[in-house]
Order: sequence, then structure tokens, then C-alpha cells
Amino acid sequence: MSEPVRPSGLRRLCAAGAALALGATLAACGSADAGPPQLTWYINPDNGGQTQIAQQCSDEADGAYTITTSLLPRDAASQREQLARRLAAGDRSLDIMSLDPPYIPELAEPGFLAPVPEDLVRSSTQDVVDGAVQGATWDDELVAVPFWANTQLLWYRESVVEEAGLDMSEPVTWDQLIEAAETTDSHLGIQGIRAESMTVWVNALYESQGQSIIENPGAAADETQLGLDSPAGAEASRIIGTIGAEGLAGPGATTQDENVAMAQFQGDQGSFMVNWPFVYTATQTSVEQGSVDQEVLDDMKWTTYPQVSEDQESAPPLGGIDLGVGASSEHPDLAYEAIRCIASPEKQAQYFLSDGNPPASTTAYEDPEVQDAYPMAPEIRESLERAAPRPQTPFYNEISLGIQQHWTPISEVGEATPARSQEFIQSVLRGEALL
Repeated sequence: MSEPVRPSGLRRLCAAGAALALGATLAACGSADAGPPQLTWYINPDNGGQTQIAQQCSDEADGAYTITTSLLPRDAASQREQLARRLAAGDRSLDIMSLDPPYIPELAEPGFLAPVPEDLVRSSTQDVVDGAVQGATWDDELVAVPFWANTQLLWYRESVVEEAGLDMSEPVTWDQLIEAAETTDSHLGIQGIRAESMTVWVNALYESQGQSIIENPGAAADETQLGLDSPAGAEASRIIGTIGAEGLAGPGATTQDENVAMAQFQGDQGSFMVNWPFVYTATQTSVEQGSVDQEVLDDMKWTTYPQVSEDQESAPPLGGIDLGVGASSEHPDLAYEAIRCIASPEKQAQYFLSDGNPPASTTAYEDPEVQDAYPMAPEIRESLERAAPRPQTPFYNEISLGIQQHWTPISEVGEATPARSQEFIQSVLRGEALL
């Protein structure tokens, strides 16, 4: 694997592409002279909701600007690499960017993001779920605007719960889920694949115990202190290792991503699953298409993310998208005006309905159509208020890849895993090892 892109090395890596980026920017500038300023919004792949919002906000701007969308790669890590390289090269076409929260510190620390106007900071943090605000903040400053926020719920089959004798009106722990899967001979839906989803799971287990993976987020790479090798790490490795060693995630644990976990949950041995809200509408669609029986949907229920211990509430995973403006954009003021429209509560509710991505705005959850389409909306909102971001650091790529390498396969996770992963990641950050 090639060496990860780091903020300190981005300009050297981008030198060869700077001329190309500049040429593309000049061409774009020439085309913009014929009418209203054209803003380019770089979007992550979705079902078309962002493009629709771009058109609506262009229409509502009444000639002040127009927004066109440009599609980023599907993989979040590839999105991060493309944007980081272009921002480092001073690409002036990066007006609005849909940003995955874990990568925001890497872009904010070297000054690649234009400052958020003060009045927009205030409006973007009022009536917004706490997890989304945390994810858009770096060094105690809001550096991007929350657009939509995501979290994982605990999904369960009601028939299995009845067989196991669990009371789902009260919070449940991972140990209770493990015991229920064992006694009912069913499978737990987790994400055991070597991918970003493993970092999501590991981080949630740590944060649910009040322990952060990084203890000094703003430190230099060689001074970064990790909390992996800790009592919280011992408990996290015990939970993951038990599920892996006892085969409780099913035979395909090493390839189990969100979609594979959903398919297993819909099967005969499905029981419990931690996953994002998309699984509800996806299951509805499968029922309509005839690939999943209606009784599976009727049996499908939900609650908040499982706790590690009985006496401490969980800190669910945080996902979503924040909106940032490139520091070299020719129209930063207009870009933020456009973001006001894009991230309005009305547009967030619309996006939830069209694409299934939960709002960051608490007001959007009051929309009657949202409440009708997503009966689990209250649990999503509650989870987002408690959700904890993944490690916030300019060196997130190194942290995440290091976790993925050492916490998979889950059947081999054991007592030594936290210490080994911490030692390896610190060696990488000190420049003594490569990913």
C-alpha cells in the first residue's frame, strides 16, 4: 500500500497536478463570465437528492448564482484523497464540498477550508443534534456546516427477542446480545470486514466506555497519545473477540459489511444487527420486489445502540456529511449563501425522504412526512444527540487503517490486540513504520 497522504506532504504530492488543476479552473472561470457565478458542489454518490437540491437552490437564488454538481468517488477514503490533493494544489473550483466528518480535521488544520461566517456558525449550531456539531468542529471552531447526520441503531427480530426473553424497553448490552444469539442459535449482524466500518465499531465500543482512541487530538504526529491500550480496550477486544471466536456473526464475518449484515439479518438465522437506518427502507424495497417476505419486515424492530456496561449509556457511531468551502474558491461568500439553502431544515427533511439520510437539524424531525416514513426517527434523533465522532485528528487515515489491520479478522482479536494496534499506529505516526 502506498504511503497515506498527510497534510504536511500534500503540496509536494500535488506539485505535478497543479498546472492541470489551474488550467481546469481557468476554463471554468471563462464559462462563468456569460451569466451568474457558477458554483461547483462536489457531492458523494447518492440517489440524486443532492443534485435535486442544487437545482432548487439555484432557482431560489434568483440569478445570484447557479449550482452544478460534480460526483466524487463512492469510497470515502478516495473522496478524501481526491479533495485533499486538489485543495493542496489551490484548485479554485472547489466551491462546496460534501465532506465525511472524520476527514475534516485533515483539511481544516492546514487552512484548506474557508472560514464559516459567524452568523452561519450560530444558525448551524442551533437546533442541531450534538453529534453533528462535534463532527463539524475542529480545534474548538466550527469549520464546516452540518448537512445530514447518521448513526447506527440496534435492529432486532421480535420473534428472537421473545425466544431469548429480553426486555427491549430497557437498554441492552453487548453481553446480552451475545447470550441471546447463543441460546437461540442465531447470528449477530456486525461489520467484521477489514474496512472503515471496523473503525466505526471499535470507536463506538471505546466511546461507550468514556474512553477516546486519541487522548490529545491536536498534537503533532509523533506526540499523539493513544488510548487503545486501556481497560476500555480490554473490554472492546473481549466483545469483538468473543463474537469472532464463537462464530456468532455467521460464517461470512470476515466479509460482512453493512449490506451483507442486512441480508443475513433478513434470513432464517437473523436476530440482532447494528446498522445504519438505510436498512429499513432497503428491506421495504426488497419486500415490494418479492425477494424478502413481508413477515420479515413485520418482525423487524429497533432501539438505540447497545451498551458495553449496564450502568453507562452507549455512544453510538456518528456518520453523515458536512458542507465545506474551499479556501481557494473564487466565490466563498456565495458558496456559503448556497449552503444556507442546501442545509436548511426543509431541505434536510426533503433529503431524508428522498435518499434516506437523517437530518442534522432537530426541526426536520418534526416534519409529519418524516415521522410517517421513518417511525424510528425519534430513536435516530436520540442516538445523534449521544453519538461520538470517530477520532478527530489530521492523521485519521493512519489511525483508521491501523485499527482495521489489527482488529481483523475478528476471530483473532484477543487480549493483546489493543496494545499491538497502539504500538503499530504510534510507530506509523513517528515515521518508523508504513501502513
